[in-house]
Amino acid sequence: MIEKAPFGHTGHMSTRTLFGAAALAGVSQAEADSVLDVLLEYGVNHIDTAASYGDSELRIGPWMERYRDRFFLATKTGERTYEKARAQIRESLKRLRVDQIDLIQLHYLVKPEEWEVAMGPGGALEAAIEAREEGLVRYIGVTGHDITVAAMHLKSLERFDFDSILLPYNYILMQNPRYAAEFEQVVALAESRNVAVQTIKSITRRPWPTEGDHAHTTWYEPLTEQSEIDLAVHWVLGRPGVFLNTVGDIHLLPKVLDAAARFKERPSDEVMQAQVERLSIAPLFV
Repeated sequence: MIEKAPFGHTGHMSTRTLFGAAALAGVSQAEADSVLDVLLEYGVNHIDTAASYGDSELRIGPWMERYRDRFFLATKTGERTYEKARAQIRESLKRLRVDQIDLIQLHYLVKPEEWEVAMGPGGALEAAIEAREEGLVRYIGVTGHDITVAAMHLKSLERFDFDSILLPYNYILMQNPRYAAEFEQVVALAESRNVAVQTIKSITRRPWPTEGDHAHTTWYEPLTEQSEIDLAVHWVLGRPGVFLNTVGDIHLLPKVLDAAARFKERPSDEVMQAQVERLSIAPLFV
């Protein structure tokens, strides 16, 4: 089984490996139900989806009718204005077949001009706060990727007391001095406030080549061999206090969960650097 840790100050003991439900964006209900079996097998008790993840919320909905009490349920709105975010949050509740979402997150809040709208008067944050006041959601978070996300999350935490943040974290990305410094800064602030820190892109190998078939449903070329996934997953989980969101591909998901269930210690920098050189690993964000 996968170890659990407090998800920030929410009081929920979440498995340190969360199910990233982008993997359900384009699958059938039967395929989604087979994923549920895997989650239950490994004891995963936290689902992270988004309104923009294709049919993901629709695939999760039938699960909630039977297993709502087993999962901390998070989704996201990518809308920036109050009216659109308000409508999208309520639509997510319908799609997920629930009366309440545990965590609503402002999705990919990185671009400065969008940040000003979402965080300002008449913005999406107001809709999230209203939904919390009405009991439709319990907590509010913010997510993002790209090289500037850590700095933008710091700005977001200075503006509002978010309950969680989500951002990329893997060995090769942390070799970028700027990103590493900003990551450490925002995580230090999050830890001081007991804000949950979720990480993504753990098994990224490199951007997809411009030509050729993409064998997986991730928007980057992933690691695929179990031994290589083990190193990447164990490196992330080797940092206390962070959560790892799983891969956006249902066929790689069992390998990530298997790696997480066997985690004991973080691989050394020498081992990780050897992997970088062996597999020609390159940063997804530059």
